[in-house]
Amino acid sequence: MKIRDITPGTPRIVIIGGGFGGINLAKKLKNQPVEIILLDRHNYHTFQPLLYQVAMGAVEADAVGFPLRKIFERQDNLRFHLADVKKINAAENSVTTSVGDIKYDYLVVATGSDTNFFGNEEIAHYTMPMKNIAEALNIRSLVLQNIEKAMVCDQPEQNALLTFVVVGGGATGVELAGSLAEMRLHVLEKDYPGLKADDMKIYMAEGKPDLLAAMSDDASAKAKKYLTDKGVIIYNSVHVTSYDGETLKIDNATEIKTRNVFWAAGVKAEVPEGFGKENIGPGSRIQTDEINKVKGYNNIFAIGDVAGIITTEKPNGYPGVAQVAIQQGQQLAVNLMRIIKNEPVVPFKYWDKGTLATVGRNQAVADIGKFKFQGFFAWLLWLFVHLMFLAGFTNKLIVFINWAISYFTKNSDNRIIVRYFDTKTRQTDPTSI
Repeated sequence: MKIRDITPGTPRIVIIGGGFGGINLAKKLKNQPVEIILLDRHNYHTFQPLLYQVAMGAVEADAVGFPLRKIFERQDNLRFHLADVKKINAAENSVTTSVGDIKYDYLVVATGSDTNFFGNEEIAHYTMPMKNIAEALNIRSLVLQNIEKAMVCDQPEQNALLTFVVVGGGATGVELAGSLAEMRLHVLEKDYPGLKADDMKIYMAEGKPDLLAAMSDDASAKAKKYLTDKGVIIYNSVHVTSYDGETLKIDNATEIKTRNVFWAAGVKAEVPEGFGKENIGPGSRIQTDEINKVKGYNNIFAIGDVAGIITTEKPNGYPGVAQVAIQQGQQLAVNLMRIIKNEPVVPFKYWDKGTLATVGRNQAVADIGKFKFQGFFAWLLWLFVHLMFLAGFTNKLIVFINWAISYFTKNSDNRIIVRYFDTKTRQTDPTSI
């Protein structure tokens, strides 16, 4: 297949990935004398910070996705192609994809990250990751199926079905555990007569001494208090050693009988084939210089979670958060135009606008520069920021309405099982419901 030129003779920039980095890079290049080819295996952008709410039935799945073609419908110098990238051919300045080979003058890798199971195949098979909409829907199906089963079975099977373990105490793990605790306190007895809140157990296992290790001590301590007050049992400085679908083992000699283990314990960069070991740095990220150019190449760049700008101050690179990807995409757009015009480039400098995490209704923590605060105001700020960054007015409106309904009713209309999740094969069957 031949990808047609948008404007013959102009430099072609190929961007792999329609996440925060790729989108902001492409937007910044609007009206510039370049042609842009955006590639992604999905035809939509995913707002990952709200995936846990999809998993818990708090918002609709469609509300956290937005069509990439819609985002760029008024950008004449860009073409989007639904494609799976197979390999980067640096010597030929081309990318091998599921729709054919695509030539480039400049290549930007913005493929993000995926769940890291640290080589444990058993854990990878039986635990539930949450990096995309499909995985969030799988979690929703599993949770609701197991609660339904618990209504009609005897103990100890009921205990296992109603025991939930979140592995990982970062923002994703904390928000997921908090949402489970809200379900336990406000939904379980109301929607499932015969079950009691005390029947549902929620555990969290975190390898570091504190939760939310990337945030302040105040935020970490407050998040832990919020969760423990909601009945979440937290183990710090521990590691999960195994999970066979029935028994989870932790290296503090704890064994938990459970059918629900959610893995939020780490991520790894999604590096396309074509890079050598010499290009990969700490955290399995593609190592780049200060303008996000991949070391060893003159026209290949990497931004966002997949990229690692290694400096003395940042030996492991910048954190894998949306703001880093957004700012790197915007800065790289400026530098690419400077390179094309033979002008001096500007090194990337990250502006940390702060970190937020919510633990539940009226409860959140915020680190904004020197200001550290928790509680209701932090929760309102969390709501506002996430609504503002969500793509599409309709999505903003839908999420706002869902949040309003959930706030006043302490329940949701989205807790439906649209496809059965088979706990043995770990596959979904849309015809079974």
